[in-house]
Amino acid sequence: MATVGFGLTFWAWDLIAPLAAGYKDRLGLSSFQQSLLVAIPVLVGSLGRIPAGALTDRYGARLMFPLVSALTIVPVLLLIPVKDDYVLLLVVALLLGLGGTTFAIGVPLVNSWFPPGRRGFALGVFGMGTGGVALSGYFTPRIAAHGENLPFVVVAVALAVYAVLAAILITDRPGRPVPSASLGSRLRQAGRLRVTWELSALYAIGFGGVVAFGVYLPTYLKTWYDLTPTDAGTKAAGFALVTVIFRPIGGRLSDRFHPALVTSAALAVVALFAVVQAFDPPLAPFGTVALLLMAAGLGAAGGSVFALVSQVTPQSRVGSVTGIVGAVGGLGGFVPPLLMGAIYSAKGSYSIGFMLLSDLALAGCVYAYGRMRTLRASP
Repeated sequence: MATVGFGLTFWAWDLIAPLAAGYKDRLGLSSFQQSLLVAIPVLVGSLGRIPAGALTDRYGARLMFPLVSALTIVPVLLLIPVKDDYVLLLVVALLLGLGGTTFAIGVPLVNSWFPPGRRGFALGVFGMGTGGVALSGYFTPRIAAHGENLPFVVVAVALAVYAVLAAILITDRPGRPVPSASLGSRLRQAGRLRVTWELSALYAIGFGGVVAFGVYLPTYLKTWYDLTPTDAGTKAAGFALVTVIFRPIGGRLSDRFHPALVTSAALAVVALFAVVQAFDPPLAPFGTVALLLMAAGLGAAGGSVFALVSQVTPQSRVGSVTGIVGAVGGLGGFVPPLLMGAIYSAKGSYSIGFMLLSDLALAGCVYAYGRMRTLRASP
């Protein structure tokens, strides 16, 4: 149930990205304006994970999951009347960020039900909910072909059905530790842990890369390789699907090996193939292979980082730490679309952006191996 809810709310969170080219053509947007429209839900959804995670520690996922799913219906439907006004679209995009907060609700729920030796794989399976980006990339433009408002109606109905089912079926683990301290106090305690910020930095590269590609890849493929919006959305969905498949693989490997070693290897793959893509290879086959291998590395890194979170974080603080780590990770996805749009507007090329990704991934690879592998599971 957590994975399905995560996937649906992520679809809602990513509704604008597959349709961004249409908004650009209809409203005459610049590349930066288009990137801003795509990136704003990522920013709000990321920051919203901080209070969402702390509130889940306090009130439980049984309340938070159906509540947030139901509230996300509002901005989804508001996208219909504001489609011809850029400023109002930006306002609704802010509200749409609510759908991105469910990550910080699901992690403490799943984490509480599994013993440490199985949490990596379990959290990896939950992380497959990021496949909502793939669902959005593939289905949203196809549904829109049958009616421009239809995708919003379909997603709103799906969220409503899920909210009802979640209220009935989701159960918090009996006897779970419920913190008595205030929200601010718990966030301060989580923020004082060094490992919170180390994990945040690694997750900003791994999951941030997934989000950034999820929201910007359709634009990149359409602009640089001249694909139609439907073809670009399909290929972007394939990229997202690979990240989804490799997330539980990264988690499973982290149950067998230290998660920091898995993270380091995954980011090394990303660094290598980001350099390949920076040289603008033809899409078939080299560009496709490079993008898919980057997707595999980013997906595996996302799974392994949260396996590490589950090992070194006290159970009563998992939601708070998850909220901070997830927020920073999502913010890692906010900056690249804006940066790529600005670089392309200024230089007419995306190469600089891919080289920056390579540099960040290499830095994360070295840090994970040199520092994070010395951490051991907490008792």
